[in-house]
Amino acid sequence: MKIIDAHVHLVQCIAGTESNGEMRSCGGGRGICADGTVYQLIPEEWNTDAVTPERVLQVMNDNRVERAVLLQGGFLGFQNLYSYQAQQKWPDRFLAAGGYDPYSRRRDGIVRHLFEELGLRVVKFEVSTGSGLMANHPLFALDGEMMEKEVSFADEHHLVFVIDIGKLGSPSSQIPALRRTILRHPGMTFVVCHLLAPKQSELEAMAEGLAQLALPNVWFDLASLQHNVAPDDAPYPVTRRFIHRAAGIVGVDKLLFGTDLPSNLCQYSYEQMVDTVAADPDFSEGEKELILYRNALQVFWGE
Repeated sequence: MKIIDAHVHLVQCIAGTESNGEMRSCGGGRGICADGTVYQLIPEEWNTDAVTPERVLQVMNDNRVERAVLLQGGFLGFQNLYSYQAQQKWPDRFLAAGGYDPYSRRRDGIVRHLFEELGLRVVKFEVSTGSGLMANHPLFALDGEMMEKEVSFADEHHLVFVIDIGKLGSPSSQIPALRRTILRHPGMTFVVCHLLAPKQSELEAMAEGLAQLALPNVWFDLASLQHNVAPDDAPYPVTRRFIHRAAGIVGVDKLLFGTDLPSNLCQYSYEQMVDTVAADPDFSEGEKELILYRNALQVFWGE
């Protein structure tokens, strides 16, 4: 079965900024924040502090993954040029998203370069209080003036708009506000990351949030779901329960497989993440194909 991974990160160098301050490499695939917090970001056995496109291609080839969408985020730091270069070298395997800080004084020049000069077709916004815009800027409304400017720019440039609104229930998880913004742009394509990032105790809260965002132009990626609903052991029955609940609300044709590589490879094998869907006896082969491949093909490549 063909697979597209809709949520992957390249790492030329660890250059994150999150609620604990700036994060830089401290060896062994780890990052250390300004307050001394240490995260394992890259599998230790890789013996590197970078995630090259060649390394990702190896993982993809080993797991029958045809294509990957290269997203940006604050946790690892924006890797715009590195992702673009990977896309240009392997255009049949990678699709690069651009990410930026709308508070930047020279914001106009940044977006012109990324989306007009380089021609990136996907924009990624992480607004979370953990490692997104609201981690280092004051809280803002997802239906406010600033975000409307960025969404309008994406609409005018026909970009796929990927957004991570943080953990369910956090100050950045403004589902009604996001709904209002999406309704103002019915011709756009939106992808909401991490199935709203619920904890294991938040199945009903997730269901309520998904019901509000169950709109014709909205899709949801499943990246990091095992991690967020933990504890859950293979074959991940809790994770599957959340996926099936989501499918019943938004439709199986609105779900996108994603791994959040590299960080989740510190906890799970790639095969385990694929098999959470691919080996689920309660999905038909056609439904598995939609989640693992065809939905992403439609959303990101228009095929």
